[in-house]
Amino acid sequence: MSGLLRICTAGSVDDGKSTLIGRLLYDSRSVYEDQVSSVKKASANRVAGPIDFSLFTDGLRAEREQGITIDVAYRYFATAKRKFILADTPGHEQYTRNMATGASTAEVAILLVDARHGVRPQSRRHANIARLLGISDYVLAINKMDLVDFDRGVFDDIRNEFDKILPSAKLHAIPLSALHGDNVITRSDRTPWFEGPPLLEYLETVEVEQNLFAKPFRMPVQLVLRPSHEFRGYAGQIVSGTVRVGDQISVWPSGRTSRVKTISTWDGDLEIARSPMSVALTLEDEIDISRGDLITVGEAPSVAQRFQADLVWMDEKPLDPSRVYLLKHTTRTVTAEIDHAMTLNQIAAVTVSTARPVIFDRYADNRGTGSFILIDPATNFTAGAGMISEGVRDRASMIARPSAAERLARLAREASDEASAIEAVRKALEDLLT
Repeated sequence: MSGLLRICTAGSVDDGKSTLIGRLLYDSRSVYEDQVSSVKKASANRVAGPIDFSLFTDGLRAEREQGITIDVAYRYFATAKRKFILADTPGHEQYTRNMATGASTAEVAILLVDARHGVRPQSRRHANIARLLGISDYVLAINKMDLVDFDRGVFDDIRNEFDKILPSAKLHAIPLSALHGDNVITRSDRTPWFEGPPLLEYLETVEVEQNLFAKPFRMPVQLVLRPSHEFRGYAGQIVSGTVRVGDQISVWPSGRTSRVKTISTWDGDLEIARSPMSVALTLEDEIDISRGDLITVGEAPSVAQRFQADLVWMDEKPLDPSRVYLLKHTTRTVTAEIDHAMTLNQIAAVTVSTARPVIFDRYADNRGTGSFILIDPATNFTAGAGMISEGVRDRASMIARPSAAERLARLAREASDEASAIEAVRKALEDLLT
């Protein structure tokens, strides 16, 4: 079980997201006394009771005046069993881009539904966005059950409907009342028919499929370090996987191979490094590597100049297919074109064409190398966020990713003499076959 869990809340307007999170923070004693005093004063003359729990997360003046969530509110809290980073995301359709931002790093999504209104269009929309962003563990928090007399039939109907929306997901449904605290921290006596754990207990014990260590090693090169003529290191943050001294690595998009000579950090050299550490690798061979290249171990990534992706458009200015945008993917920035128009908060499947090859994995396999952002070069505004679904095989991508035979021929050509060529090819073949 991971020691840190990233959570996001999602749901339609007035389903009670901020109230639920405020109640969770308050009852788990994760707020300071001065915060409680401030919220009690701000709760005066409001209809939410002596404490308006939503004010623990709705911090903007516009949010408090309107009683809605506009921006993503991040909160850190901890219990004896686990640490949490929680993103309270907006429910309004016009702030869909904010919801996508909050869900992009989450491992568990809490989907709230008002028991009185059932599943609404925005509830479906947020569930689909969360699934699109790779979340597989969900809490279906059926809130305001006190307003339907804790009717089990209402609970079962909503749960069954969500089973159809997220058929392959791990869905844990909880009947609760955020305002009164039913099934938030402890089980409620008013739902004797509910046998599952309350919200906090579930969050403390859920095991998410994170396992970044088991994924293939990926490290985008951020900087080439040359403090002296004796040292050439390739620095970056490990996105996934593990690397050891002596491992054979590949560098993309060139396809060149070498072995790890040293793994350097500020505190000294290591024998092994894993995600999400920041390190500098030195290699046994001199290879032309620059910022934006990807160092890998094991399964090769995809390399292409055209790929399909799911795109969330975040700019008030519509996407113009005739314009060129900047695409930032890991540490590489290239110019890109999108095949069709989009408007604010729209989500669509698109084909992206880039001026230079992009080295990636499918988003479903690796979030770090499968995601990108689009930047408007005129305003430097982050205009869109994308999740790569698959590459488009074309001549450009075939050239960008040389075959094994091409790599062997290149090694032979680059050798200084015949003996060196034979040894280089023999070593490469040995690495390919073992």
